[in-house]
This record gives sequence, structure tokens and C-alpha cells, in this order.
Amino acid sequence: MKLLLVEDNERVARFVKKGLAEAGHTVDHADNGRDGMNHAVSETYDAIVMDRMLPGGIDGLAIVAALRQQGNRVPILILSALDGVDERIHGLKSGGDDYLVKPFAFGELLARLDALLRRAQPQAVDTTLTLDDLSMDMLAHKVTRAGRPVALQPREFKLLGYLMRHANQVVTRTMLLENVWDYHFDPQTNVIDVHISKLRQKIDAGFGKPLLRTVRNAGYMLTDQP
Repeated sequence: MKLLLVEDNERVARFVKKGLAEAGHTVDHADNGRDGMNHAVSETYDAIVMDRMLPGGIDGLAIVAALRQQGNRVPILILSALDGVDERIHGLKSGGDDYLVKPFAFGELLARLDALLRRAQPQAVDTTLTLDDLSMDMLAHKVTRAGRPVALQPREFKLLGYLMRHANQVVTRTMLLENVWDYHFDPQTNVIDVHISKLRQKIDAGFGKPLLRTVRNAGYMLTDQP
């Protein structure tokens, strides 16, 4: 990760920079508020370690607040010798993501920084839905049952996707009309029955265990339960 360290204490800065480099990070360092601000707005960083009290005409919280006003959401860990509850609250409300009081153990700084970096990473989206031996790849737009491909029409695919996202739950006709057909009224047709029948033939016929069931006077359920 590319990090920015803004710290005016030479001993602390050397100690932190050395530890971060040993942990595999690339570190830029500024020893005053003005240079820290210039680095922060002109470069792209994965996270910033920001001392609160800085020389150079601008303190750490002012830099944090300015970055947030510009829409910069880079994770920021604030370092400060001010350990009062009100001071920590002020630091977090200024836009800091975490607040570490001096003196600190480097191991704790690294753990807190790693936590910030993990939270900042985009979460992987699972695009595959599965129920028993039925699998649906939402991204590739493919469905298989017991490893065999199942060819579905677009509306059937949307219907199955909704049922799979609500597996083992009763899905009413109203829910299907609103979420699969985008109807907010009952069209008084058998469109749902027709599509359910076609879908059942495609995903259940020829397989030993039926998954799509009709729940009398309630709706439908896709389930692998007895």
C-alpha cells in the first residue's frame, strides 16, 4: 500500500516509517502541515497517518477536515498526545477514521492501519446463487442443475433469481408480480402460473428431487428441504 505519514517528531517519524516499510508499505513523509497538505491533495494514497499537532501553519485536523470537504475519503489514522475523550471525539468528528494516542506500540498502529485498509477495500460480490444441486451464475447468465445446463428465457431467469434469493421462504403472487413483472396491481391473468409451470419443467423434470413447490393458498417456494 502507498501511505502518507505526516509527523513532525523526527524520532517518531523514523520509527514509524521504518516499521511500515518493513511491513511492505511504500511511505511518503512530511514533517509539517503545509507539506502534508500538499502531499495529500496532489498524490493518491491508500491511507494517511496524521499527527494532530504540526508546525507549518496548519494542524492535522485542519488537513483532515479540508480533505473531507473536497470529497477525499482516504482512510486517516490520527496520532495525538491529547488523550481526553473530548479530544478523541473532536478528531473523529473532524473526519478521522481512527485515533491513536501517543505514546503507542507500533504493533497497535499497524493493526489499526491494517483494519482501516481492509474496510476501505471494495467487497467482493458473490454472483452465484446455489440451492442443492441447482446453481445460478448471475453474471454469466447461466443456470445448471446437477452440472447440466438449463436454458431459460429472460423472464424465467429473473423469476428463478428471485426465488433463489428467497429460498426456503414462501413467495406470494403479489411479491412475484411486483418484483419480477414490475406490476403493482393484479393483471388478472395466469402469467405467473404459466411461467412457474415452464420453470418447473426446466429445473425439476428429469431430476430425482423437485425443488420448486406450490404452497396452496399462499404462493410458491424453492426449497431443498423435505
